[in-house]
Amino acid sequence: MTSIPEALLWCLSAGTAAAVVLAALSIRARGQRAGLRSRLSAAEEQNSATLHSNTELSARLRATEAEIRHLSGTRLPDLTLALAHPHVPVPGLLDARFTGTETDQALNAVLEQVSDAITKERARVDAAAQSTLRGATTTIQALLYQLQSALQEMQHRYDDPNVAQDLLNADFLNEQALRRIQATGVVCGAWPGLTREDSYLAELVVGATSRLRGYERVQVSNQLRDPVAVVARAVEPVAIVVTELLANALHHSHRELPVTITLQQGNRGASVIVDDYGVGMHDDEIKAAMELLSGDDSFLLTQLGDPPRSGFAAAGQLVRQYGFGVHVEPSPYGGVRAVVYLPGDPLLTVLDESAQPMSVMAPLPHRSGMPDRSGVPDRAGSALPTGATTPSPAAAAPAAPSAASYEAPAPQAEGELPRRRRRKPVSELDESAERTAPPPPRSPEETGSRWAALQRGTETGRAAAQSEPPRSPEGNA
Repeated sequence: MTSIPEALLWCLSAGTAAAVVLAALSIRARGQRAGLRSRLSAAEEQNSATLHSNTELSARLRATEAEIRHLSGTRLPDLTLALAHPHVPVPGLLDARFTGTETDQALNAVLEQVSDAITKERARVDAAAQSTLRGATTTIQALLYQLQSALQEMQHRYDDPNVAQDLLNADFLNEQALRRIQATGVVCGAWPGLTREDSYLAELVVGATSRLRGYERVQVSNQLRDPVAVVARAVEPVAIVVTELLANALHHSHRELPVTITLQQGNRGASVIVDDYGVGMHDDEIKAAMELLSGDDSFLLTQLGDPPRSGFAAAGQLVRQYGFGVHVEPSPYGGVRAVVYLPGDPLLTVLDESAQPMSVMAPLPHRSGMPDRSGVPDRAGSALPTGATTPSPAAAAPAAPSAASYEAPAPQAEGELPRRRRRKPVSELDESAERTAPPPPRSPEETGSRWAALQRGTETGRAAAQSEPPRSPEGNA
């Protein structure tokens, strides 16, 4: 009887222990399942974050690749074009998210390096081209000067009127070629090629006029108060500038319209004002012309157009080298007004008209008692009024004032041109009032025939002097 309760007790104890073990195992299993679920959730979150990060990296990579393609396909070609044509815009970033980032800085560094490399290479190539042209134009210019001398010698050698006319035409064509070669050489940094003596400004302008086709349309008005002259070193540069401005005026105006030149004198210098009645220039054209005429910025030959227009560029080079100024603006007559300003110090001087009289082909200044020779120049460059009468030989030669009729130059302000005052103006005014205007302008054919007749008479006289025996003097022995 006592063994049965003990057995039951042992059974209950064993069952309780098994229940405890099972409970513990169940609790442990639940803990493991919870931990597993937690780890699985964390892994899922990590995988989601990794996937999102990978997606962002893929999108950024694709955007970077798009920026690189945009750089190579659009920005660099437009940058190359903008270096030659500044009005062409260069686009920015394709994606604004890269603004200010390292990617943006790297792309801008590429643009700067390419721009610097292209600029240096273009400058190097242009410098080589200018050097080649400079050497070629210098040689051609020297040959054209030799041809000019040969043509002038032949004009004195042959007295046939037809030959004389042909030589004049050939000489004029040679002058056209010489002017273009000279301007091209100046653009490339060459020396103008001529050395002259101090020359009256009026004579210089007339000489510049005679270099151009259509010279008969140019009307010169001399408003100078004094016999103003350009110093020797600046004579040819000023002549080149005036010639190019006149060429522009003649080219852009109708062949039946005149081109007027006015010589004005100020307190500190003199000006050559060229007015045409042509088509005019737009604001952007005037701006571009002023950039070339200022001579401040360097330019490339490729910037002068195709074919190159070297007139304003040559003027700008000379303006920078010799210190005078050129300005262009719309003319009150509808065309273009160009002004060449020559400062009195150091480019101008005043010559003594008694020691070095002005050429009869130059227009006389509008002084009191002096006739106005302004008008249409003939082939030789003289400015003559329309409808003038033929003067007598004695009246045709202007009376040179004596040296005693001038006083020493009066004191003037800094930079002002020196002026001479006459002691006896009444007698000189009476003498100049008796002179009449020169004859009307002649055609090129008439001028050629007159030159031929003059040469024929000269050659005949020389031949007679060499062939005939000396004669006894006439009159009293």
